[in-house]
Amino acid sequence: MIDSYADSGTPDRRSPGRYLWWLLARQPRRAAGGALFGSVWMVLLVLAPYLLSRAIDDGLEPGHLAVLAGWSAALLGVGVLNAWVSIMRHRTMTRLRMDANFRTVKAVVGQATRLGAALPRQVSAGEIVTIGVSDVQQISQALTMAGPGVGAVVAYLVVAGLLLSISVLLSALVLLGVPLIGVLVGPLLGRLQSAEAAYRERQSGLAARIGDLAGGLRVLNGLGGKGLYADNFRHDSRKLVAQGYRVGAVTSWVQALGLGLPTMFLAVVTWLAARMAAQGDITIGELVAVYGYVAVLVVPVAFFIESGYELTRGKVAARRVIRFLSLEPDTTGSDRTIADAPASPSALRDPASGVEVAPGKLTALVSARPSESAAVVDRLGRFERSAVTWGGVRLDEVALPQVRRRILVADNEADLFAGTLREVVSGRWGPYDKDDATIDRAVHAAVAQDIVRALPDGLDSLLDAQGRNLSGGQRQRIRLVRALLADPEVLLALEPTSALDAHTEAALAARLRAVRSGRTTLVTGTSPLLLDQADTVYYLVDGKVAAVGSHRKLLGEEPGYRALVARGAEDEDGNDNDNEDDGARPSEEAVR
Repeated sequence: MIDSYADSGTPDRRSPGRYLWWLLARQPRRAAGGALFGSVWMVLLVLAPYLLSRAIDDGLEPGHLAVLAGWSAALLGVGVLNAWVSIMRHRTMTRLRMDANFRTVKAVVGQATRLGAALPRQVSAGEIVTIGVSDVQQISQALTMAGPGVGAVVAYLVVAGLLLSISVLLSALVLLGVPLIGVLVGPLLGRLQSAEAAYRERQSGLAARIGDLAGGLRVLNGLGGKGLYADNFRHDSRKLVAQGYRVGAVTSWVQALGLGLPTMFLAVVTWLAARMAAQGDITIGELVAVYGYVAVLVVPVAFFIESGYELTRGKVAARRVIRFLSLEPDTTGSDRTIADAPASPSALRDPASGVEVAPGKLTALVSARPSESAAVVDRLGRFERSAVTWGGVRLDEVALPQVRRRILVADNEADLFAGTLREVVSGRWGPYDKDDATIDRAVHAAVAQDIVRALPDGLDSLLDAQGRNLSGGQRQRIRLVRALLADPEVLLALEPTSALDAHTEAALAARLRAVRSGRTTLVTGTSPLLLDQADTVYYLVDGKVAAVGSHRKLLGEEPGYRALVARGAEDEDGNDNDNEDDGARPSEEAVR
């Protein structure tokens, strides 16, 4: 099985078929073993009718009991051997499929990590869910062709050869009949591929909508839009069901023909062989052998059709996977020679907006549209290509690891992974690389002591993924604790107090200034409690600096700024923006 920490290789993304072949080529011994065991298993199934015919013609009909016993013993031995081969075939194919499954999962997870912040902008959550839940499994199932699929072809050729020794007519009928079955089923496989692709697209879209619904249910309910959203979801669900019925209709025909056509073929060949036996052209034993060959042939033909069916579905799934693996992260570098970062704390300048973040100071960005402030932060944090400079050096010329090590963008919606609170806030340093005193200082700075005290086991309490057992304001403060523990040279925090009540926000703003004293910090938002702590405030209009100064200076000189900040103050006083009105009370799940 693939090692979780070993290099799984570079996936072949040129086509779905090449990707499936890459999965096989990464485990050649197992693929060859599956083909060998599959072929031997099928051939031994075919050999049983031959041994039975010999037992009838050489032992039963002449009355030679010793010969009959010998052929019967051989038949028993073949049956026992085939049982062992069947076990080995199944074991080998299971390992092959599991390896392909894990290899694809590893490639998808690695690509998701590589895309980073670009992931949600390039692919929906529903697409990722569909790939992880069904496509990965379908791809591994498609590799059935490496075992029973190869064995089916070998068994078909063996049966044709054995029938040739009995009757050229019967052999020709088998040689022509089986390909005819494939011709009849082939067009249905093409239709299945088309219907399956459409179904998977609708499925991923609906899965994305489920994620949006779960994440925004509270907001939708407050706006009165839950019913409308639910009606749209039901409408799309019915469309998905209808598309599923279309896939099921094609699938049922493929499976029905996969079993029905070989059975009809068995009846035709048996009828012809019986006529030949009645006319004396073949012996009774040969008639039994013909019936056994063709009856056994139903199994490889069914496997052959099943392999085609699984391969068709696997190609649909592989197409989605390689489309995801072909995505590229946002380009944040340049073609110029990589430069070193400034040796000492230096100013960050964004020519596009006119913002300059002075080293060692607390800077604030204010805009009527939060997206404008977020765009400036993305450029300053090098999440978008720009002409931002850092101490006179273009930021996109600095080696990316140096940028990430010294500049941290603290997104208000950053992921919180499942684990203990200690693990969640420790980040990449690990739960035991930061002592309790260091963590306590960050917790105090983020005004999160009450969260820790209310949890049953304090820092060792378990948090759900995305902090679902915490309130919105509690999640926001936990994210800030994590950012403060990272202690970056430059901290760029997006809306760090937007979900807090006025009392908590005032305390946090003061403590944030104190704990980041002498460190470069930039915050965005319109709260006067936060802005009053800033050394410099930039007022943005249409993404560009319209005014700069202290909070109190801008209040007196800029009517637009004054109106915007006053509105934020009214929101805080009225508590209309879904602020955390319970202070730091954890949810019922957190208390439990």
